[in-house]
Amino acid sequence: MLDKGKDAAVQTDAKAATPASCFNLTETWVLMLSLMQKELGPTACKSWITPITPVRFEKGVLELSVATRFIRDWVKTHYAERVRHLWAQNFGMIIRVDIVVAQTATPAAVQEVAAPLAVQRTESQPVADSLSSPLDPRFTFDNFVVGSPNELAHAAARRLADGDDVAFNPLFLYGGVGLGKTHLMQAVAWAMRARNPQRRVVYMSAEKFMYQFVRALRSKDMVSFKDMLRSVDVLMIDDIQFICGKEATQEEFFHTFNALVDQNKQIVISADRPPSALEGLDERLRSRLGGGLAADLRPTTYELRLGILEQKRRMLKRDIPQGVLEFLAQKITSSVRELEGALNRLVANAELTNRQLTVEVAQDLLYDLLRANDRRVSVDDIQRKVAEHYNIRISDMHSPRRARTVARPRQIAMYLAKALTEHSLPEIGRKFGGRDHTTIMHGVRRIEELVVSDHGIQEDVEKLKRAIAG
Repeated sequence: MLDKGKDAAVQTDAKAATPASCFNLTETWVLMLSLMQKELGPTACKSWITPITPVRFEKGVLELSVATRFIRDWVKTHYAERVRHLWAQNFGMIIRVDIVVAQTATPAAVQEVAAPLAVQRTESQPVADSLSSPLDPRFTFDNFVVGSPNELAHAAARRLADGDDVAFNPLFLYGGVGLGKTHLMQAVAWAMRARNPQRRVVYMSAEKFMYQFVRALRSKDMVSFKDMLRSVDVLMIDDIQFICGKEATQEEFFHTFNALVDQNKQIVISADRPPSALEGLDERLRSRLGGGLAADLRPTTYELRLGILEQKRRMLKRDIPQGVLEFLAQKITSSVRELEGALNRLVANAELTNRQLTVEVAQDLLYDLLRANDRRVSVDDIQRKVAEHYNIRISDMHSPRRARTVARPRQIAMYLAKALTEHSLPEIGRKFGGRDHTTIMHGVRRIEELVVSDHGIQEDVEKLKRAIAG
């Protein structure tokens, strides 16, 4: 745990205090949400941060309201300090963050998160509606562009959506960030529901599964939780790597998995790695996950990226020169999400400024993004360089070993991953043996302190940055 007084003093030197009257609290909180999403990733942010309501900011104290005591305790333990740190960095001095339980009617977003687990199922509220996460209407098979990197995963997902009896269970989709796993999973869900509206299809993130499980434990309502999950026809869990290292959650998921398979119910799972590479996963569960069909989504090719952009142009119904699409497909290779975001940015700028889109305009508008792609490094690159520098094994980056000779280099690698990549803290945690984002946050802050106070660490970090940059 960091010394809050010291941290606050450093931040005070960097920024002057911001009186509450100088800004609109609601608008400032909207900016905070975008910063938190960048830190935590969209799933965690939607589950825990979005439902928060800002109440007041007075005399350096930010008061936030949540719907239940459980959410208050969770946010206070896992996120309040990060909120304080980000606020200080971006909006000025802050003494502390207070989390209170709302005494009045809660907003719709909060009600959705805080909805009671033990609901009576009726025809108007099937289990899929009360348990499943919302599906994105854009994520259908019609909008999915197929190429050699994803053709097996697409074919398997299509087969599952079109048939009642398939030979593989579970279907395990894996690949890096922004390659289409979530799109394919939701496309399956849309197709199944359209084909048979009575079929109980539940799609949720692994984090939501864990949240529902913990809440059921707290409320001593595990029977309802088990009954709801085990009565579905299709269970789809996105980003299963999130439960790596969480023994109780894995145990419950293992039993749910077995119960559904025994009833010939279908399971679809996604992760950033194949089952064999998921560290911190129970061996029984690893064996079960590897017992079906594992289909990977590999990094996109130029042809696939161009096809995605051309389809996006058709959907947007905009006159975008082919040369601009080819330029983007060549330069932005990291993820489909980033590729589509770049195109949206160009289109929005063209509409707002009446500026004709050309390759030169794209180079100008996307300078920061293009530069980041040109210099992009991976967490794997960072781990390898740090391991070489300190003469330790790559596996030490993922292991639970706490010896100082291993722990300090691992923290330095975490710090560099945060500084040199676009990954969120949960994504970085997965690359370090499935560690929780709070562990990554602690490691990053520890190195931030040492870079200031320890000349040797400062030198090592600078050398590593130069080596990684190439």
